[in-house]
Amino acid sequence: MTGAKKKKKSMLWGKMHTPQCEDIIQWCRRRLPILDWAPHYNLKENLLPDTVSGIMLAVQQVTQGLAFAVLSSVHPVFGLYGSLFPAIIYAIFGMGRHVATGTFALTSLISANAVERIVPQNIQNLTTQSNTSVLGLSDFEMQRIHVAVAVSFLGGVIQVAMFVLQLGSATFVVTEPVISAMTTGAATHVVTSQVKYLLGMKMPYISGPLGFFYIYAYVFENIKSVRLEALLLSLLSIVVLVLVKELNEQFKRKIKVVLPVDLVLIIAASFACYCTNMENTYGLEVVGHIPQGIPSPRAPPMNILSAVITEAFGVALVGYVASLALAQGSAKKFKYSIDDNQEFLAHGLSNIASSFFFCIPSAAAMGRTAGLYSTGAKTQVACLISCIFVLIVIYAIGPLLYWLPMCVLASIIVVGLKGMLIQFRDLKKYWNVDKIDWGIWVSTYVFTICFAANVGLLFGVVCTIAIVIGRFPRAMTLSIKNMKEMEFKVKTDMDSETLQQVKIISINNPLVFLNAKKFYTDLMNIIQKENACNQPLDDISKCEQNTLLNSLSNGNCNEEVSQSCPNEKCSLILDCSGFTFFDYSGVSMLVEVYMDCKGRSVDVLLAHCTASLIKGMTYYGNLDSEKPIFFESVSAAISHIHSNKNLSKLSDHSEV
Repeated sequence: MTGAKKKKKSMLWGKMHTPQCEDIIQWCRRRLPILDWAPHYNLKENLLPDTVSGIMLAVQQVTQGLAFAVLSSVHPVFGLYGSLFPAIIYAIFGMGRHVATGTFALTSLISANAVERIVPQNIQNLTTQSNTSVLGLSDFEMQRIHVAVAVSFLGGVIQVAMFVLQLGSATFVVTEPVISAMTTGAATHVVTSQVKYLLGMKMPYISGPLGFFYIYAYVFENIKSVRLEALLLSLLSIVVLVLVKELNEQFKRKIKVVLPVDLVLIIAASFACYCTNMENTYGLEVVGHIPQGIPSPRAPPMNILSAVITEAFGVALVGYVASLALAQGSAKKFKYSIDDNQEFLAHGLSNIASSFFFCIPSAAAMGRTAGLYSTGAKTQVACLISCIFVLIVIYAIGPLLYWLPMCVLASIIVVGLKGMLIQFRDLKKYWNVDKIDWGIWVSTYVFTICFAANVGLLFGVVCTIAIVIGRFPRAMTLSIKNMKEMEFKVKTDMDSETLQQVKIISINNPLVFLNAKKFYTDLMNIIQKENACNQPLDDISKCEQNTLLNSLSNGNCNEEVSQSCPNEKCSLILDCSGFTFFDYSGVSMLVEVYMDCKGRSVDVLLAHCTASLIKGMTYYGNLDSEKPIFFESVSAAISHIHSNKNLSKLSDHSEV
């Protein structure tokens, strides 16, 4: 008997550890998404828009790379490397087809804290002025990039560890208001860090708690040191950038290729600075020497990893959260799906591999991703094409950027953050949908401003969880109704053909960020069930759905919810009587359900809705105003369906 058990166990063990060829191929496709979409790439339809988008993206990558490298307190050339290698790695491992990975303002700002703490500016005169063998840069510059590289490497290791632990599924606790507030606060920090370049001032590095306010205090105390030439050039650059980009946005449908105003401004400003010798005449700070070529790879310094662990966690979490929000937004916009855990792997490998090539921490940026949207990019081929042009800049054009004024570069960065800064407009939306989310947004923003992006993110998550925990005990989690009266009305007043087209589902939980995704998944599963059309009338009943704990609890239709007959339009009634409270994520998910069902030719009707829910959904979504979707009761909704059915029959008879 024991021998038989051992034999059976060994057979099971052998089956478990003998991967089939198909399993290996499936695993490779799951972990290397490029193998999934590249073989089906349509050269005729996609290559031209991807090429145009890639050229426009390369301009953004170069300008932002230079500026974010300076923001990270390292030499500008390392920003060009950070615009090249992470984009290549993400194109192989990432699932966001319209996500532009590269240097990122928030991660640069975080890594600058480590750089300035370990290699402060005041030790520059103490270091030897001899040039190293790497690109001819000074020892001081190499010490600084080694710190930034260590942050990038350790941040990537943390992201890969989170992938191994499958923590991507836990990102639902980072709600949209928290992400919006954190990125807006961090963008405000970035704008503040560029003030010294916009005004042409010499300013010591200021960071730490309340550092945001100390910077402006220093500016006002030393207002007389502002260089008028730098201020005027900054204002002129900002006006030109904003004006031309607004015109591009207005006429993007009429013109095939938008004007690359960033590139034009860089060329014009560099040429003007060279001709007038602004560096010496007016004392304007310029980018300076940009070395040519890419250095040979070198392992990150392991001896300082323990000193940068705080910044590494900040880079890993803030960079991932901001990038995931952009990937999810693009997936929702263009109707495809992404794996949250795979994104951990993609960004983790991007940071780890790039750290061997002197790259600062990377992530996806809103401005570049929005640029891919507007220029009609189709796949990650656009990012790969941009890498070709970045290479050309590194090997040929880089030295010509010597004369680029820093105030112009700062102006490009400030205008590029417009997408993040205008998220202030979300406050009105959150106030109208859920005032608690409005409070979370404001408090998260304040914490981000007063401390840092990672602190603000942590506060927002903790605050959100605490509020939900406080609200859930007061919520009615399950509502069982007596359906005899409803069944009697259905049987006597409606014909079986109409009845089989109606699904009635009860929402018996609060709908918040914790269960919004599960609610959507469960509802779509019900709609897609392939059940018999000719289900007996007596079997039609109301399914009670617990969207937090079980997929379908109560009711006798578990997996036997009737599916609409072929060529017939189905109606879905959501009973919201047990819908005790909701947040912004819940309302957005309800609107998404409505729009998806509308695309599937399924009419969605909501019964027993509170006034706040009606107001929130009406404000958030572009709902069909011609058809009523909110009803006082399930009976009223069914009567509405029945009357529409009769009207359609009468119209059919009149046509005949």
